[in-house]
Amino acid sequence: MTDRLPPLTALRAFEAAARHLSFAKAAEELNVTPAALSFQIKSLEEHLGQAVFHRLNRAVTLTEAGRVLAPGTSEGFDRLTTAWRATRALQDGAALTITAGPAFTAKRLAPRLFAFAQAHPDIELRFAATLRMLDFDRDTVDVAIRYGTGDDAGLYSERMLEEGVTPMMRPDIAARYPTPESLREAPLLDDASIAFLDPLRDWAAWFRACGVDHQPTVTASFSQADHALDAALAGGGVLLTRTSLAQGMLAQGLLTAPYPVALTTPARFRFLCRKGEEMQPRIAAFREWIMGEIRALPTGMEGKTLVS
Repeated sequence: MTDRLPPLTALRAFEAAARHLSFAKAAEELNVTPAALSFQIKSLEEHLGQAVFHRLNRAVTLTEAGRVLAPGTSEGFDRLTTAWRATRALQDGAALTITAGPAFTAKRLAPRLFAFAQAHPDIELRFAATLRMLDFDRDTVDVAIRYGTGDDAGLYSERMLEEGVTPMMRPDIAARYPTPESLREAPLLDDASIAFLDPLRDWAAWFRACGVDHQPTVTASFSQADHALDAALAGGGVLLTRTSLAQGMLAQGLLTAPYPVALTTPARFRFLCRKGEEMQPRIAAFREWIMGEIRALPTGMEGKTLVS
């Protein structure tokens, strides 16, 4: 028996068919006809000397040999794809790909990007505004800005923002509600994007922290923090949310956070990149710029009592 590998096209056909457990879906993915894919798998089986699929009337299943072969071929093609993408990225040295959540992108990055572009005209920024945790290798991401308490093992990780959760509103609305107690009569907006925090940092928790006996009723709840902030900017009510996303609006006086109590959070925004790449020129330039932008603004926590 020889260890000589079958043709790469045959292994690719097998990997796709094993993943889908369908010759038709695998053929569609690889942009070949089902007959051509079947021929490639037949070639692999002849090379191996045994079948890798049980062919049923309307489905296929893996034989024992197929089950042994599938994980290795899948891992092998994943590694090849990662290596290929990394090699192609060498040809695109002026681009920097950043992933961040939609709220951070809309409220913190987008309004200030012209300043970075002016200072670094040689760097092309590309953004993936998504809450999905993109993979640095698979998705060819250079920098990730993530919020939460997640495990950053194996990555360079730096905290970006200190924050608290406190009510915010337009100044004209704040004039109507001078004290926490007066918020019993206010329309309350909820930022549901922080509902994962444990314990909850919600209106009930904030009223308790202020010593106010009140069972609040929320007028509107928003799954995205940027939508919640937009509602507060439009005068829709009083929003309980993170100071980190509202720094710019607080600094400009568009919103105010007038009360002395803020709830602490275990979650933080972090600047992430592959370990060892934090000093790579493009990444270091962006890191220095965004950290400077953050330090230049008030935190929104000035003079507040933090309650956990």
